[in-house]
Amino acid sequence: MDYTEFFAVQKGLAVCYSGYRHGQRPGHLYPTYKQVKEDLLIIEKQWQYIRLYSCDAHSKTVLEVIKDEKMTLKVMLGAYIEAEENNVNCPWGGSYALEQLSKNKKRNLQQMDALITLANTHPDIIFSLSVGNEACVDWTDHLVSVEAVISYVRYVKAGAKQPVTFCENYAPWLDKLEQLAHEVDFISIHTYPVWEHKTIHEGMEFTKQNYDNVANKYPDKLVVITEAGWATESNGYGIPQDNVNDDVQKIYYKALSHWSTSQSILTFVFEAFDEPWKGSDDPKEPEKHWGLYTVDRAPKLAMQPIGYK
Repeated sequence: MDYTEFFAVQKGLAVCYSGYRHGQRPGHLYPTYKQVKEDLLIIEKQWQYIRLYSCDAHSKTVLEVIKDEKMTLKVMLGAYIEAEENNVNCPWGGSYALEQLSKNKKRNLQQMDALITLANTHPDIIFSLSVGNEACVDWTDHLVSVEAVISYVRYVKAGAKQPVTFCENYAPWLDKLEQLAHEVDFISIHTYPVWEHKTIHEGMEFTKQNYDNVANKYPDKLVVITEAGWATESNGYGIPQDNVNDDVQKIYYKALSHWSTSQSILTFVFEAFDEPWKGSDDPKEPEKHWGLYTVDRAPKLAMQPIGYK
């Protein structure tokens, strides 16, 4: 099915949302209904679309809040898939016992079932589905084969009516994921100039190049950007400290929003709020600082109106 026309009329701004606050983390302590409502009231003022990463308790609360509070937000819902293969290329550890990999495969299929169930339960809220996130790129710690992802795409398409995608870094779409590209209803790419050592002066052109390279390879496929952003803090690991702050995030966010809107490219900014649970224990770990709002829900410079005190 061709969903290009469907997405062409879905104009609006989009953001990735994960609402974990201090002391909360996936699989342990989840944001409450009240906290999620607070977040979505902030988000609804800025964006029309949000992306969720897993069919877990947090996502279920988000869908519940949107439904109960009669919000207008639309959701791209994802299933989080875990490693089915070992990956020696992962710098932070991608090796697992065979028993664990077998368990992961069973859990991944359960995630697909949950994705289908939620999609059918909330068809007026969930407008698209993703069967995974960054599970095929060469550095991932949750490596899944292309063939397995294709099987998940087919499985979900058979059980749900929404268009189905897979969210991945732009690079694998240029070669490794070519077979998968023909299976998904639309292609979803991630682009992070700052992770690839681009300065703010190079960042937006790099993002455009990433998008164009994929879009030109698949001229008959809709390409959506499901992650693009700029961190505001770094400990120097992976991202030079002088290449991230509130000012450069604002520059990139404004340029990204203007370009994607003018070109009618659905683009999910990464991300709404800082998440302190991510990465290492170092408080300056860059993984913790991609939010356009702090973990305390204070707007960073990119979200502040002129004259904000």
